[in-house]
Amino acid sequence: MKYNIPIRQLTDEFGLTTRALRFYEDQGLLLPQRNGRNRIFSDGDRTRLKLILRGKRMGFSLAEIRVIIDMYDDKSGELQQLEHLQEKIAKQRESLVQKLSDITESLVELDRVEKGCTDKISELKINKNQRDI
Repeated sequence: MKYNIPIRQLTDEFGLTTRALRFYEDQGLLLPQRNGRNRIFSDGDRTRLKLILRGKRMGFSLAEIRVIIDMYDDKSGELQQLEHLQEKIAKQRESLVQKLSDITESLVELDRVEKGCTDKISELKINKNQRDI
């Protein structure tokens, strides 16, 4: 594994803070080498970081991301690993579809309540204007 990527290069490339990279390191998701106090990351760390960020975008927890990343590192049970990943993706999709449905329902309800407010405000203004005449 070739180590040649300074922390600043990864933070710039992925738009992260050094604190975020250190957090992923503390969680055991990234394994940089040390040169004194400096962290030097490998191409493998870069790939792992891509997987971490992709997993976060898909809504996976760090524990789930760790399992997925570990699957990429262990080639012995690739079929089982891919089936496990596919199962996780299906569950996450189901969860996101439900959340989307809930959000859509909430937006419809907000529109209904907002229209009720707008109608009542108009009614109150008309009544006020008629009293002022």
